[in-house]
Amino acid sequence: MDFMVRDEKNPSSIVSCLKNARENARAVRGTLTTEVWETQNQTHLEVIRMLRAGDFERDPGKFFEWVKFRSHLSRGVTAGTMLQDEAYHFLRVGTFLERADNTARLVDVKFHAIQSDFPSVAGEKEQEHDFYHWSAILRSVSAFEVYRKVYRDVIKPERVAELLILRPDMPRSLLACLNELIINLSMVTSDPLSETQRRAGKLRSDLQYARIDEILSAGLHAFLMQFLDRVNELGAHISREFLVPVTR
Repeated sequence: MDFMVRDEKNPSSIVSCLKNARENARAVRGTLTTEVWETQNQTHLEVIRMLRAGDFERDPGKFFEWVKFRSHLSRGVTAGTMLQDEAYHFLRVGTFLERADNTARLVDVKFHAIQSDFPSVAGEKEQEHDFYHWSAILRSVSAFEVYRKVYRDVIKPERVAELLILRPDMPRSLLACLNELIINLSMVTSDPLSETQRRAGKLRSDLQYARIDEILSAGLHAFLMQFLDRVNELGAHISREFLVPVTR
């Protein structure tokens, strides 16, 4: 918990992410609205204050909910106040790349953990474990109510996987992330036939026409590992095409 929350040497910790978000925002302060900058700055200052005051140790759940709320607030302020120019679309490209990566990792780790922790639980105990663990997975990506609305029955592993991988109307699904990624890429590139566009389109197509039963029969872990590799390669292509200066 300490490593993932407050360790500044861990680039993926909450403190490191919020610090880097603030530093990146300060570096491009002139392209941001006052509301976006103040949200980033205040979030960083407040998380430092809360950790020093011991808020995390007293109530970790409340602390994590605060982090989620500030993340939602940041995205909402960005979408609601920024000019929708190249800077905005690049920000959105990064958002959906990161969201796709995180969703894939979460699904892979949670499915593996549940299978490892409860390999032979039977009867009512199995149903009880299943409900609470699948519910936890869905709640971690704000998808519990969405699942209930879409499927209207008990929580089943294959439907959780389908919701978080293949549903285009589920905001955090892999397919929804690729759909948004392609929309925002098209707003910043002048070459619709670029290698970046081609790779993004192919990955989206593979998700769009996939079936969850085929994915599960072939192996969910292998599918997600391949997806993560392709997303990372896509991120590298975006960096080379748009962000790395061309030497002449």
